[in-house]
Amino acid sequence: MSDLAPLRVDLLTREYPPEVYGGAGVHVEYLARELRRLADVRVHCFGAPRSEPGVTAYAEPAGLAGANAALRTMGVDLEMAAGCAGTDVVHSHTWYANLAGHTAKLLHGVPHVVTAHSLEPLRPWKAEQLGGGYALSSWCERTAYEAADAIIAVSAGMKRDVLAAYPAVDPDRVRVVHNGIDTAQYTPDTGTDVLDRLGIDPARPSVVYVGRITRQKGLPYLLRAARELPADTQLVLLAGAPDTPDIAAEVEGLVAELRANRSGVVWVAEMLPKPEVIQVLTHATIFVCPSVYEPMGIVNLEAMACETAVVATATGGIPEVVADGETGLLVPIAQATDGSGRPLDPERFVADLAAAVNELLADPKRTEEFGLAGRRRAVEHFSWDAIATRTMELYRSLVR
Repeated sequence: MSDLAPLRVDLLTREYPPEVYGGAGVHVEYLARELRRLADVRVHCFGAPRSEPGVTAYAEPAGLAGANAALRTMGVDLEMAAGCAGTDVVHSHTWYANLAGHTAKLLHGVPHVVTAHSLEPLRPWKAEQLGGGYALSSWCERTAYEAADAIIAVSAGMKRDVLAAYPAVDPDRVRVVHNGIDTAQYTPDTGTDVLDRLGIDPARPSVVYVGRITRQKGLPYLLRAARELPADTQLVLLAGAPDTPDIAAEVEGLVAELRANRSGVVWVAEMLPKPEVIQVLTHATIFVCPSVYEPMGIVNLEAMACETAVVATATGGIPEVVADGETGLLVPIAQATDGSGRPLDPERFVADLAAAVNELLADPKRTEEFGLAGRRRAVEHFSWDAIATRTMELYRSLVR
C-alpha cells in the first residue's frame, strides 16, 4: 500500500441495511458510515443485492440449498473471502462472517480483525436452533479468534468472556472499543402518530421491551415479572424473530396469560423502522432489558438517547452502559457457569426485576431524571466518530 493511498478496509457481516435484525448489524451500519471518512471501505454482507456503492451482497450457494443453516453460512463465507481480493485489512463481525475473515487472511495475506459481539460458547441454546450446525458455528468462531491479528471487544466484560472462552488468545491482541450510538438520529420524538397506530396510550405509563425473541434476551423473565406491574401500566413488546418454535410458544403463552388478566399488553411482532422505534422509546416510562447474556447492549444506549430510564440486568457489558442509580437501575443476577447465563434462582431474578420496575414507576420524578442523565451519558461517552477513529488506529497498527 502506498503511503498516499487510502487504506482499503473490507467489512464482513451477515447483516447490513436494510436487512438488520440485531445489534451487530446496527454496529456495522454506523461503523461503515464513519470509517468512510477515513478509509476506502467495502462492505460484504449476506442477502439480497444492495444498491449502495461499495456494498456487495452474497446469496447462499445454490448447491447448498436445503443443507444445514451453518453449512450454508460457510458457503457464503467462502464467496465473501474471494471478493476481498485487493484489500489491506479484513474486519469480520459475528461467527456468520468470521470464517470469511479467516479465509481472506490466509488467501490474501492481510490482517484479520474480529469484533466480538457475542460468543458461541456462551450461547449453548443455539444448539436448539442449529442442531449439528452449532458445532460448525463454534468451530468457525474459535478458529478465527485464535488466528486473528486483533480482536475488538465491545466492552470490558466482553474481553473477559473472550479470554475465558478462548484461553489460547493472547490478551494483548484484545482491545476494548465500546459500541456507539448516533445521538442525532436517536433523539426524543414527542409525536404520537406511531403510538396511535400501534394502540399505545401516551396517557398511561408504559414499560417497553425491544429485541429478538431468543434465550439470551430474557423476554420470558420480563413477561413473568409483568404479572406484578400496576394495573394501569402498559407493557409494550417490540419483539419478533423467535429463534426456535419452543421459545416462540413460551412467549405466546405468557403473553396470552397477561392479556387474560390485564389491559394494555401491546405486542408488535414485525420489525419497525427506526423512527417508529424512537417514538415508542421516547414515550416509554421505562425501558427494560432482561437479558441473561449481553456483551454490550446497544438497545440500552438507544433508549437512553431517547431520554428514557432503563432497568437492565447487571450482566456482561450492560453495567458499562447503564450507570446504576444515575441513568437507571441494574438488577442483580447469579448465573450458571455452563455458558447459558440462566439465573440460578429464576424466581428471585423475576421478583427483583419486577421490584426495580415498580420502584421507578412509583417515582416519576426520579425516572425523568434518569432519562435526562441517560441522554447526557449517551452523547458524552458513546459517539461513533470516536469509535471509528480508534478502530482506524488499530487497522494502521496492523498493516505493514
